[in-house]
Amino acid sequence: MRSGQKAKMLAGELYLASDPELEAERLRARELLHRFNAAAPRDEQAAARLLAGLFGAWGEGTMVMAPFRCDYGYNVRIGRNGFVNYDCVFLDCAPITLGDDVQIGPAVQIYTATHPVDAAIRRSGLEYALPVAVGHGSWIGGGSILLPGVTVGANTVIGAGSVVTRDVPAGVVAAGNPCRVLRAVGG
Repeated sequence: MRSGQKAKMLAGELYLASDPELEAERLRARELLHRFNAAAPRDEQAAARLLAGLFGAWGEGTMVMAPFRCDYGYNVRIGRNGFVNYDCVFLDCAPITLGDDVQIGPAVQIYTATHPVDAAIRRSGLEYALPVAVGHGSWIGGGSILLPGVTVGANTVIGAGSVVTRDVPAGVVAAGNPCRVLRAVGG
C-alpha cells in the first residue's frame, strides 16, 4: 500500500523523504544500481535487464552506461533507442521522461527534487518534486543540468555544460547558464 508521503511526492506536493516506505524504495534502487554499476563489461546485457526492471519504462535498443545513479528508478521512462552516457545522475522523485532516440551525454544531471525557498519549511524536512521531460530525438550535451519542472522539446540540442532553468522549445540549439536558445536546428 502506498504511504501518504509517497502519494504526496508523486502528486508534486510537499512530502517527507524520510518516510520509511520511500527510504526502503531508495535502498532497493541503490542495491540494484550497485549490481548494475559493478557488472563486468561482458555482462552489459544482464546489467541492462536490471535497469529495465527498475525503470518505469525501458524502450527497445536503449543503453545506459555505468556508473549511473537515481533515487527510485520507477519514475524514469526511456523510449526506444535511448542512450545515457557515463556518470549520469537522475533524481527521480517525480517522472523523468526521455522520448525515443534521446541522447544524454556524460555527467548529465536531471533533477526533479526541489526544496521550499522558505527556510522554516525547508528545515522541517519537507520537499517536493516537479517532472522533467526530454522530447524525441533530442541530445543533451555532457555536464548539463536539467532543473525541476523543465521540458526540452523534440529534436533540440542542449550544449555541453548548460543549466536548463526553464522550458526549451522543439527544434533549437540552446546553451549556457542559464540555458538560452541560440538558433534553430540546422540554422
